[in-house]
Amino acid sequence: KDIERQKPNVFRMKLMGAEVISVKNGSGTLKDACNEALRDWSASYKTSHYMIGTAAGPHPYPTMVREFQRIIGKETKKQILEQENKLPDFIIACVGGGSNAIGIFSDFI
Repeated sequence: KDIERQKPNVFRMKLMGAEVISVKNGSGTLKDACNEALRDWSASYKTSHYMIGTAAGPHPYPTMVREFQRIIGKETKKQILEQENKLPDFIIACVGGGSNAIGIFSDFI
C-alpha cells in the first residue's frame, strides 16, 4: 500500500541507487515496513545500518528525527514572532509518520 502511495519518493530513492524492497507481511503500511526493517536490521546489524525518516522505532531514532526536523519549528516560531509578536494559540501538523509534527511541535513545548 504505502509503496504505491509513496511512488514519487520511491522513484527518487531508486534514482540515487537505493534498492527499495516492498513489505509483503501485514497490510503494507508504514508500521509494517518499520517492523520488517527492524527485523532485518537486528539479524544483520554487523553489515547494515537502520535509517528511518519518521518518528518511530526504538531510541535514539525518534530523537534523531526530532533533531533533524527541528528546523521546521525553529523557523516557524521565529517567523510568527517577527510577524505577530506573539506565539500562536495552536499549531497544526500533517498526519503521517510523525516527523513533520515532532519537528514543528518541538520548539513550542
